[in-house]
Amino acid sequence: MKCALIIPPWLPEEIFASKTAGSQINYWQPLGTLYVAAALQRAGHEVRFYNGAFMTHQQIMAGVAEFKPRFVGLYSTTFGWQKAQAMAEALRSVQGDFFLAVGGPFPIAVQEQCLVECPQLDAVVTGEGEETVVELLERLAGGDFAGVLGLIWRRGEEVVKNPPRPLITDLDALPFPARELLGDAAGQYVPPPATYKRKPVAVIITSRGCNRHCLYCFQIDKSRKSGIRYRSVDNVMAEIRHCLAQGYREIKFIDDTLAADYDRAMELARRIKEEKLDFTWFASAVVNQVDEKLLRAFKEAGCWAILFGAESGVQKDLNTIHKGITLAQTRKAVAAAKRVGITVYTPFLFGIPGQTFADGLKSIEFALEIDPDIANFHALTPFPGTELWDNLEKYGTVSHDLADYTYQGAAFIPYSMTREEINELRRIAFKRFYSRPKFLWRRLLALRSVNDLKAAWEGVKSLFWLHFGGRIFGRR
Repeated sequence: MKCALIIPPWLPEEIFASKTAGSQINYWQPLGTLYVAAALQRAGHEVRFYNGAFMTHQQIMAGVAEFKPRFVGLYSTTFGWQKAQAMAEALRSVQGDFFLAVGGPFPIAVQEQCLVECPQLDAVVTGEGEETVVELLERLAGGDFAGVLGLIWRRGEEVVKNPPRPLITDLDALPFPARELLGDAAGQYVPPPATYKRKPVAVIITSRGCNRHCLYCFQIDKSRKSGIRYRSVDNVMAEIRHCLAQGYREIKFIDDTLAADYDRAMELARRIKEEKLDFTWFASAVVNQVDEKLLRAFKEAGCWAILFGAESGVQKDLNTIHKGITLAQTRKAVAAAKRVGITVYTPFLFGIPGQTFADGLKSIEFALEIDPDIANFHALTPFPGTELWDNLEKYGTVSHDLADYTYQGAAFIPYSMTREEINELRRIAFKRFYSRPKFLWRRLLALRSVNDLKAAWEGVKSLFWLHFGGRIFGRR
């Protein structure tokens, strides 16, 4: 059966401040969609992928019209929901004879609300899609989807909500993401400037789920009872070799924390080093799950950078968001990574419930103190499906414009702060962190490649606008 998987079109300026987008823009390989594509291919279906990051609305419409799929799957984040609705309406207007489903974080969170708001949709996939979509297509000819777990669908005028599908426990049984569907665009999928060493960059996830309870984090398993589901190290190594055979030269591991199982992380690093594979890599970890021994093993295996979610320089704020770490642990982890020669990235959040403008200034001072190589300063965002979203009245007020749900739009305003204060804190933080002579000198000495020069140029332009551009962050 012909299947089209679509990410609706979007522009960088719709997510990032237009003056600084060049130094922030990133294009991730859409692993969720590519996993579903691989499952469909294994079931014998013909799949085409249309990514609105690199295609216009007209190009996608023309491609779908030429392909004439029987099944169309749309992907939607919170920010992208209005775009998914518009795409669904447009598709129906030119070709009506196909089954149209939507999946992704927003549909998983709000479920049947999607069918209410978008009459063009036939179904919503409410969890991991690999098994659900394959089973849906097996039933498509008959038109009856009773018993397809993880699906909400229309039976005439009735909306039927099937029971949820259990999370996939044997992740090794899944096919590798169908990266070949990226085609010639594969080289365009790169993280933000200065966050990769080599191109093309492949994205790999070695586990699913999380056993932590951060206030702002979206997980399919809201209770966290299923914990973390791990792929075997053998399976991960096989995918690494598969990516290298496809021509990739850097890998970004996007697990919530690659070090949640310390021994497994150490074994993965050992295996990569032992096989002498030619690639560089980037990972994320929680500061209380690493030590210098593990970080050194990462470095010796080719890891050049690591992200630690610092989030705040005020312990009260960390406790509020249930981060489960201390400032001392962040200091220790950042220092250890720098000692072994790993580049350190630390994101911070403004707009935490109960956070004041003075607290935000303390976070900026903490960022300057621990001195990571790169810091980012986001607005806390209450994505549907998170604890923050479920308790908004307790914590603050929220924007009803889904276009604000991008980490940049200050969609959430705690009772202790204003939107203007959040945006001002972000401006101050970026300006102070990136204007320091110490930072600028370090970046100058680190220039090694054309990519480094491009990243530096984008950073210079962003810094100019932070100093002289007036109001950079805020509503578009």
